[in-house]
Amino acid sequence: MKEILERLRTAFLAILVVIAVALGLIRLMTVQIVNGDAYLQQSEYTSVYTQTIKATRGQIVDADGNPIVENKVGFNVIIDDTYFPSDNKEANEILIQTVRILKEAGLEWNETLPITDSSPYEYEKNRDSDVEKLKSLIGVNVYATAENCIDKLIDDYEISETEYSTEEQRIIAGIRYEMKLRDFSLGNTFTLSEDIPVETVTKIKELGVRLKGIDVREEAVREIAVGDVLPHEIGTVGPIFAEEWEELKEKGYSMNDTVGKSGIEKALEDELRGEDGTRTITLTNGEVTSAEVTEEAKGGHTVRLTVDSDFQRDLQEILVNFMSDLRNQAEYSDVECGSLVVLDVKSNAVLGMATAPTYDLKDYKSNYDKLLEDENYPLINRATSGLYRPGSTFKTITATAGLNEGIVTGESTFTCNQKMKFYDIEVGCTGWHNDIAVARALRVSCNIYFYELGRRLGIDKITEYASMYGYGQHTGIETGDYAGHIGNPETFNDLGIDWTVGQVLQASIGQSETAVTPLQMAGVASTIANRGVRYKTHLVDSIYDYSMENEIEKREPEVAEKINLNYDYVYDYVIDGMIQASENNFPAEYSLSNLGFDVAIKTGTPQNWRNGDDITDSCFIGFAPAYDPQIAFAGMIEGGEYSKYMIRSIIQAYYKNFSDDDYSNVKINYLQSPTESTTDSNGNPVTQPATEAQTEETDPTEEE
Repeated sequence: MKEILERLRTAFLAILVVIAVALGLIRLMTVQIVNGDAYLQQSEYTSVYTQTIKATRGQIVDADGNPIVENKVGFNVIIDDTYFPSDNKEANEILIQTVRILKEAGLEWNETLPITDSSPYEYEKNRDSDVEKLKSLIGVNVYATAENCIDKLIDDYEISETEYSTEEQRIIAGIRYEMKLRDFSLGNTFTLSEDIPVETVTKIKELGVRLKGIDVREEAVREIAVGDVLPHEIGTVGPIFAEEWEELKEKGYSMNDTVGKSGIEKALEDELRGEDGTRTITLTNGEVTSAEVTEEAKGGHTVRLTVDSDFQRDLQEILVNFMSDLRNQAEYSDVECGSLVVLDVKSNAVLGMATAPTYDLKDYKSNYDKLLEDENYPLINRATSGLYRPGSTFKTITATAGLNEGIVTGESTFTCNQKMKFYDIEVGCTGWHNDIAVARALRVSCNIYFYELGRRLGIDKITEYASMYGYGQHTGIETGDYAGHIGNPETFNDLGIDWTVGQVLQASIGQSETAVTPLQMAGVASTIANRGVRYKTHLVDSIYDYSMENEIEKREPEVAEKINLNYDYVYDYVIDGMIQASENNFPAEYSLSNLGFDVAIKTGTPQNWRNGDDITDSCFIGFAPAYDPQIAFAGMIEGGEYSKYMIRSIIQAYYKNFSDDDYSNVKINYLQSPTESTTDSNGNPVTQPATEAQTEETDPTEEE
């Protein structure tokens, strides 16, 4: 019996073992065969990354839609971390091989390491913030030398000192640092070189297998279509600097982005930037299994300016040619600098803005060092950033204040005996004008009249009206400008100069410490033309989508100030005096009396302290036609004379480029010899040669 029980127990255990084995086999089969793929996927490591697709930057076009800055399809060398080796030595070899190809083609690569290119290494000058950023990023102490930083980069990235020359070590270190600075990662490619030629593309593609992670992509490349139109105001683009990063990263920028650095490129950055797209990359066990565009990039908006390119070129030519002719006279042999501005009276839109000397934006990068060292400062736009005393052009403001405050009427006279005593000082005039009223005082630019009017007004009223005309404040132009200052006790205090009672007289004729820009001066002329209404100055006409098919925004005229008139006749006398001034001392070839309409101007010969010398400049403001104003203008010639001789050419250039049926005769007349305009029996304009009598100086005491 006992033996039978043992056998039954053994058999039972055997059956249990068989069942257990069978169940194990079934489970194994399920794992390996039925659900094998699912478990295999679970055992693999999968990761998903997003990569930015850069948006195409918007274009900048002129008033006629002609491109000034556009984009072209170019080839950029990029480094993609998806395929770039993690092994430092292998990666270094790939970098130097790529650089050798670029160097052979005479191309540059992106690298901003603030250390000199050759040993003994030193920090580059005027880059303190970049040096501070470098030390922080690579983890050296604040006292580290440039040599210390290079050594640290060489150690961190295992840059061989036996395989590479000192120059190549520095190149690799610079690129490695730039990649780190630009946050090179799976989600952020690094652009090594931009706009490379097809021949170089071919060489890099041929070595594609060896140059892991190096790729050439077709991308939009910023291109200057015309470089001679408003180079200062168009501006430039460039990489994000360390000091900009904190602010820009909050707006969604990456360190590898390009941003506007100056001019319209900077001022309209939000419009021009566009919206980046997204590429989603899936890696399984370190291998790319898919890469697809999940969000398309959207191009930036196109910015249309108020400036006509042809008119701008004409203005620049007028300015340059005038100074060239002036230099033929020995006393003006060194005249090199000046500016012209023309505004649309109805909106203060900038129609043209010339400055000299200037430069071509296409050559900006290659000539930057030379431009920077030029003693005449061609990198400064004198129209917006040149500060000058306005001289007798300011008398229009003093006249406005005197008439509007009731201190004088149009018929009130002061006596000019060429000298005037004011407390313990004596001031003078260029002529002896006897009893003189405001309109003629503007015509002959009588200092005594405006000294006396300024004395009665007082400095507070002079300041008040100058401010209403826009002096001492920004014009509103999108690219920015200098506000300047008005000669008054506050300005003197700011400058650390003692105010004296006699300064009120000097301020009333545009001297003292009054400093304005030619753009502000043109704004004064426009305000007079609009009888006290001053518009905000603007350079942007409208915003379009990238293809310019749809207008997104139109910039409308914006009133910045309105001078409330106490007497309706105020501007009648100011404008009458300016029209009379347009008849003064003009040789026939520059005459403003035979255009078919009146022109209103005021000239000045201000004294400006410059480079340690007291220099007499020549300037003017004005508008035309006087009784149906279309344009306002201003000009300034540093150390020159006769600047008003450019006015006729400015008006002619305007009608050549902006023809108006009402004044079409001007477009024809100015191409011929100066003529006198009359009308036929039907009231249509005809022309006759000007007589000698019409070219005589009408008043030798006029200031300029």
